Amino acid sequence: MNVLIVDDEPLARERLSRLVGDLEGYRVLEPAASNGEEALTLIDSLKPDVVLLDIRMPGLDGLQVAARLCEKEAPPAVIFCTAHDEFALEAFQVSAVGYLVKPVRSESLAEALKKAERPNRVQLAALTRPAAVSGSGPRSHISARTRKGIELIPLDQVIFFIADHKYVTLRHEHGEVLLDEPLKALEDEFGDRFVRIHRNALVARERIERLQRTPLGHFQLYLKGMNGEALTVSRRHVAGVRKLMNNL
Repeated sequence: MNVLIVDDEPLARERLSRLVGDLEGYRVLEPAASNGEEALTLIDSLKPDVVLLDIRMPGLDGLQVAARLCEKEAPPAVIFCTAHDEFALEAFQVSAVGYLVKPVRSESLAEALKKAERPNRVQLAALTRPAAVSGSGPRSHISARTRKGIELIPLDQVIFFIADHKYVTLRHEHGEVLLDEPLKALEDEFGDRFVRIHRNALVARERIERLQRTPLGHFQLYLKGMNGEALTVSRRHVAGVRKLMNNL
C-alpha cells in the first residue's frame, strides 16, 4: 500500500517515514506534504492508498483536508497523527479510519494501517460516520476511541451495550470498549437488531440463547459468545424478551 505523509514538522515527517518504512507491505510516497494545500495536490497526482495526516497545520488544517477528501469518489483512507487528542469526534465526522496521538508508536501505526486495508476506501464514510451526520441510516460499524487509536467494531460482532454513568460499555467478540454515546440513541438507531432487557442494557437479538429464572426469582439471559456469563433481565422487560424469543 502506498502511504502519503502530511505534516508541517520535518522531524515528524521523518519519524513517520521511518516507522512506515520498517513495516512490511507499505511504501512511503515522495515528496511528503507540509500543509493542506500541498496534500490535496499530491493526493490528486500520487493517488495514495493511505494518508497519514496531521491536524494542526498552517492554512488548511487536517480536518478540512479530510472533509475535502470525503467529496471524492474514491478517497484514500485517512489516519490522523496528531499531538492533540481533543479532535477524535471531528475525526469520526470526516471518516477517519485511525486516530493516533504523537509520539506515534510503531505497534499502533501497524494496527491502524491494517484497518485501512478493510473495508475498502469507498465504504469508509458510510461505516464510520454517525447516522445523524451522514443521513444514510444505521451504521454497519461502531467507532470507539481506545488507547490504540480509533477502533471500528462491526455491528454483527457486538454482543451487548450496557450504560454505566456517562459511558456505555460495548462488549464484542474480542473484548470491550467504552462509547461516549447515550444508550437511548443506540436503541433508536439499532432497535431492529438489539432489544432492551434492562433500563441500562441492550443485547443483540440474534445472540439470545436462553432465559432462566434463578431460585430467588430473578431472570437471567444467556447470550452466545458470553462463555456462560449471564445478564439480568428486569421484571418489566421479561415479557418482551419472552415474546421475542418465541418469534426467533
